[in-house]
Amino acid sequence: MSLFIASAHAQAEAPAAPGGEIFQIVFLVGLFALFYFIAIRPQRKRQKEHAKMVGALSKGDEVVTSSGILGRVTSLDDNYMVLNVANNVDMKFQRVHVHAILPKGTLKSIA
Repeated sequence: MSLFIASAHAQAEAPAAPGGEIFQIVFLVGLFALFYFIAIRPQRKRQKEHAKMVGALSKGDEVVTSSGILGRVTSLDDNYMVLNVANNVDMKFQRVHVHAILPKGTLKSIA
């Protein structure tokens, strides 16, 4: 069998490059910093803006929910709001599901 397959000879292990541990630590810290500036920081900024928008809701605001329902706020609670979506049709939603506050008169221009 040795005619077709060359014999494998063990080779000595090459010595490790000096400073490899420091490079790995710097690489991991750099990777985390990159991830922070690309993903974490912008998401926190959006969360703060959304919380500010939800906190600024008031009666009479025209809003669109995350499910796409348009309506006018008729009453507010700490966690809930009631939207008038049509004549004599009121729906209760959680305040966090407000996607955007629309300019006044948007509902009249759409309907």
